[in-house]
Amino acid sequence: MNGLDARMRAAHEVGDGPALVALYQEAAETAQSDMACGFFLTHAFVHALESGDARADDLKARLRGMGRI
Repeated sequence: MNGLDARMRAAHEVGDGPALVALYQEAAETAQSDMACGFFLTHAFVHALESGDARADDLKARLRGMGRI
């Protein structure tokens, strides 16, 4: 996850909300546990909400399906 981590850090540094949504979704897809997946999806959802990203609805539905909302 080093490459992904570096891309996340770079996106955080410049405040690139849409990139953060995508990167946290990517992290969720490669997560080693349901807990980690939920963690990353929650972050993707928060960044989607903050940036007005249309992916927020899908992320919310996915989190709801996991019993996290």
